[in-house]
Amino acid sequence: MPNASSWSASSPLLLLWEDSSGTRIFLSLLYAVLAISGTLSNVMVIYLVFSFKKLQTTSNAFIVNGCAADLSVCALWMPQEAVLGLLPPNSSSLRSAEYRLLRGGLLGLGLTVSLASHLLVAFNRYVLITKLPSVYQALYQRKHTGCMIGLSWALALLPVPLLPGLWTLGSAQSDGSSRYTALLLAL
Repeated sequence: MPNASSWSASSPLLLLWEDSSGTRIFLSLLYAVLAISGTLSNVMVIYLVFSFKKLQTTSNAFIVNGCAADLSVCALWMPQEAVLGLLPPNSSSLRSAEYRLLRGGLLGLGLTVSLASHLLVAFNRYVLITKLPSVYQALYQRKHTGCMIGLSWALALLPVPLLPGLWTLGSAQSDGSSRYTALLLAL
């Protein structure tokens, strides 16, 4: 049974309890499959919403925003994890603090905006169901919707200046539990 002491601090994947080549290859393949399927499905949703006028609703604008955020994870972060999993564990590219910060930033940005988009969809549905149509229309005008979407990205980018300090703090404690969470989020 794997334990936290068998986890290698230099491992590229966020879920590497055992540093065997079989595990790294399996996880790289899993990240590659998730990256391809996630990218294709998010691109398809965005294409469909932009192609059909009937689908261009406020709720779908928030869903497209979530798809764009998911693309930053599926198309940018996951392929890097898949490739890095195939590199030797002592590779110099894995130890670069700036590169680890970039990968962590991509994941954090995508997940934060995606969660904000889900929150916007839920609030939109709540207002649509519980409030008068005039209140809904006043709140969800095109400019207000655009501001809400822009705010979801702005709030996700707000902690960017703090990332270098947070990264050094996080790398000082290397327990395996935070590594396991990343694959669950990717799934």
